[in-house]
Amino acid sequence: MKQRLGKQHKLKSRKQIGELFLTGEVEKSFPIKMVYLKVEEPKGDRVQVAFSVPKRNFPLACDRNRVKRQMREAYRLHKEYLYNNIEGNYAIMFICVGRVKMKYEKLDRAMKEVLSRLK
Repeated sequence: MKQRLGKQHKLKSRKQIGELFLTGEVEKSFPIKMVYLKVEEPKGDRVQVAFSVPKRNFPLACDRNRVKRQMREAYRLHKEYLYNNIEGNYAIMFICVGRVKMKYEKLDRAMKEVLSRLK
């Protein structure tokens, strides 16, 4: 499996994102909150993901972008583990709930823990 996070892996549909927040389930591992929903037919890949960092927690855009970039990298490195341990199609949104900038290692550990709870 290629360790890429291409266009077909990204969750973009507003309808699907709205449904995700209305009926999705939540798993938390500080500082990451994962909202996920099993979907019938995927629009792209088996698992589509989106990443969010609230403006309230990180007022500067450069800080929000950095945290999103770190979360995407952590997911990209651990997605093979996810693909090997789940069946079906999922829509997932990762939200950073921390309020201070943190080291990549902490985000990486939290991402791995949250993904292990999904199976």
